[in-house]
Amino acid sequence: MNMDKQYILAIESSCDDTSAAVMDNDFLCLSNVTASQKVHQQYGGVVPELASRAHQQNIIPVVDVALKNAGITKNHLSAIAFTRGPGLLGSLLVGVSFAKSFSQALSIPIIDVNHLEAHVLAHFVKDDINQEVPCFPYLCLLVSGGNTQIIEVDSSNKMIVLGKTIDDAAGETIDKAAKILSLPYPGGPHIDRLAKEGKVTLSFSKSHIPNYDYSFSGLKTSILYTLRDKLKEDENYIKDNINDIACSVQEAVVDTLLSKFEKALKATNIKTIAIAGGVSANSLLRERFVALGNKYHCKTFIPKFSYTTDNAAMVAACGMFKFKNNEFSTLDLTAYAR
Repeated sequence: MNMDKQYILAIESSCDDTSAAVMDNDFLCLSNVTASQKVHQQYGGVVPELASRAHQQNIIPVVDVALKNAGITKNHLSAIAFTRGPGLLGSLLVGVSFAKSFSQALSIPIIDVNHLEAHVLAHFVKDDINQEVPCFPYLCLLVSGGNTQIIEVDSSNKMIVLGKTIDDAAGETIDKAAKILSLPYPGGPHIDRLAKEGKVTLSFSKSHIPNYDYSFSGLKTSILYTLRDKLKEDENYIKDNINDIACSVQEAVVDTLLSKFEKALKATNIKTIAIAGGVSANSLLRERFVALGNKYHCKTFIPKFSYTTDNAAMVAACGMFKFKNNEFSTLDLTAYAR
């Protein structure tokens, strides 16, 4: 054990994954353990009450494994970081309550972390000490199930939202399309898989709003109505063309995302770009994002698949920045859903 090292434990419980990670003060991730909840699949979406109950069952075993995998004990910890919000309130309360109690038992400080900021700073998680990380400022496209934002990241504690969705998010649009196609939850990976075997055969109407903001409600409606009309003509249309439909949906979402991001990139002239959030696991989006970076001679950062979904390693990275800045939290704080 290196006595010069400091370690923080991070906890993520914003939705349906219970995750714990240990990170040292060089941002090296020593462990990242996640317990997923399959109980929601039969309902086609996350059931909040079931999620919070599963967090209660999972959090102690997950933290225990994270500490063991990191090769440390709880007495080596210097602080505990946790997701305070946004997310499902019941799920968040499990993580917040555990972090408070554990910190009191160990007499160490707590650090509250914003879930979205954690996604943006996931690129600082190191699996290798020599791993390259972004330089500030960088332009980040945050795309998750419930959020779509273009963010200018000037520092770890200064982020400027240049554009965001005014209604639905990109991830919600993909999940809605997957539901129409009767694909299992979560739908994103299934749309991605099917799209690789298809081609673009459908054109959907897209919203055109000013500046860098997004709107996906029109696209969702267009997908629904287009498929409804196709089914009137041929009741087997979806079954016979599911790969092409998935490909067309994916193309429309990615085009919408990158057209606005490219506009912001040209306006800011920032030469480092990054993508974050669950939808950043999409293969077409990753491919097109790299191509965009090459087009403008940018340094491009794409997260590992394990750091795209909700995970505690990204919470640890955000928490470590705050730890180094002595930005600690008080015990009277509460979780927030939005």
